[in-house]
Amino acid sequence: MNVLVTTLNAKYIHTSLALRYLKAFCQDDFKVELTEYTIKDPAMNVVSDLFQRKPDVIGFSCYIWNIEETIQIISMLKKVMPEVKIILGGPEVSYDVEYWMNRLSDIDFIVVGEGEETFHHLLKEIEGEQKYHFVYGVAYRKNGEAIINPPRPKLDLNQIPSPFYFEEDMQSLGNRVTYFETSRGCPFSCQFCLSSIEVGVRYFDIERTKRDLLHLIESGAKLIKFVDRTFNIKRDYALEIFQFLIDNHQGCVFQFEITADIMRPEVLDYLAEHAPPGIFRFEIGVQSTNDATNDIVKRRQNFTKLARTVTKVKESGKIDQHLDLIAGLPEEDYMSFRKTFNDVFALRPEELQLGFLKMLRGTGMRISAEKYEYKYMDHAPYEILENRVLPFSDIVRIKRVEDVLEKYWNAHRMDHTLLYLMKHEFASAFDFFQEFGDFWEARGWSRIGHQLEDLFTRLHLFLRRRDTERLPIIEALMKYDYFMNYKYKPRKVWWSYDIEKTEQSRLLKALAQQPGIAGEKFAALGLDEKQLHKHTMLEILPVDLASYMMSGDMKQEGTLLLVYYNPEESDRPNAYFIPLSALQRVFV
Repeated sequence: MNVLVTTLNAKYIHTSLALRYLKAFCQDDFKVELTEYTIKDPAMNVVSDLFQRKPDVIGFSCYIWNIEETIQIISMLKKVMPEVKIILGGPEVSYDVEYWMNRLSDIDFIVVGEGEETFHHLLKEIEGEQKYHFVYGVAYRKNGEAIINPPRPKLDLNQIPSPFYFEEDMQSLGNRVTYFETSRGCPFSCQFCLSSIEVGVRYFDIERTKRDLLHLIESGAKLIKFVDRTFNIKRDYALEIFQFLIDNHQGCVFQFEITADIMRPEVLDYLAEHAPPGIFRFEIGVQSTNDATNDIVKRRQNFTKLARTVTKVKESGKIDQHLDLIAGLPEEDYMSFRKTFNDVFALRPEELQLGFLKMLRGTGMRISAEKYEYKYMDHAPYEILENRVLPFSDIVRIKRVEDVLEKYWNAHRMDHTLLYLMKHEFASAFDFFQEFGDFWEARGWSRIGHQLEDLFTRLHLFLRRRDTERLPIIEALMKYDYFMNYKYKPRKVWWSYDIEKTEQSRLLKALAQQPGIAGEKFAALGLDEKQLHKHTMLEILPVDLASYMMSGDMKQEGTLLLVYYNPEESDRPNAYFIPLSALQRVFV
């Protein structure tokens, strides 16, 4: 019997941990072929490829991001391969199972919940006596009627063979994301999350976990994302893994989902002292700072403690943090969400992800949707359209915030400019993103692409149209941010470049002859005039940005900005600020 397991990943760089677990659990008794596609692959291409592999059984792993595309593929497959057995599994089909069995007449089975043991047992029955009523955790058809068997007891995780040793995965480890788990389950009861449905947390043996991690690292993995719902719930386990990874990382990067308000001070102190910069990333779900909203969704959260953790991690300068918000939670209207956004943005996370509530099948939120007058999409991803305190018009406006937040803050194209704007020109961070997002939409930019310089010219146009004060200062910051985006000398700038070639040559000649006027670090480079022409950019600024970046004090003093792009380094360029008064003394 030829068995094939597959899924449609959101991106090519993603990999499916679930498929690898299924293959590992079944490999002693069945030859299981594993192949992955993406949601962008044309359905005809996927069906053609599956057809050529000649499977007898195909298992699809189903999620909100791929279920509709998967259904289309299954429909086509059954037309050209009517005898093939189709098995669905995954979180999207593990709830409302009867609905899926009735909607999808082309499927034969659904594996409900944790799949390894159930899938293995089901394959044995398909190949053998076909006594499907003995297979706990499966739904099947009998005489045209959907039969849903009782659930299967939870598996001892250490009975599952490791899914990280398949030879076919080794070559691509360095080019794709490796997903990893040390536990299953979540201790919390957040009503919008599927993880709240499973009671209790189970752990893999820690020595097995270390062996698997070391194998992946030594085999060339570059990014390992832990999918544990709350990695730090068990302090000693988490700390031991942190210590192990610090000792053995070999440049690999590790991403964790943590609950920040329960992070122990001693763990934070250890990471601040011992973690190499850049190897750890934390994803922290804040979702809302509205206490009444958090009570409704049964989310226990101490925002004061959370903020303390985020601040301490940020001050260490070693770990990037990705904070999550959910717009549309019950009883959080537009102004309340504005406060939530500003509360969280004030922590200055490296990335702030603004998402919208999804009414996932099986969750408490979906069950109580009518109580809060939710309207939401009929099909996946089931995103809300409105509720009784947040009309669709407000959802649309917040979508615009999300758009420019992603393009500007999360992309980190002009952090100095944005922080200055939010502090000096707008009532709050949210108001900046909202006003700019509204302008962006009104100009039709959401429907066309953009280059780096477009981000600057569009922001500049927005600021000019609203008669922004201190525009010369903001332009100086924008020019600096633009230069710092490049690893090599840019071929063009987004503003009118006013320094004449003769003046530029005069300035560079002076800097080659008297480099000390740009400071000791610049002088130590020992650059000649030819190198300066080839690898530097100059710009006259009306303010002293060096003073501003050191103390926050913006002095009205003419300054020459000199940016050097070192051809032997791929890091960010070096910027030097030279008072025009110092240059004048050179030319006298």
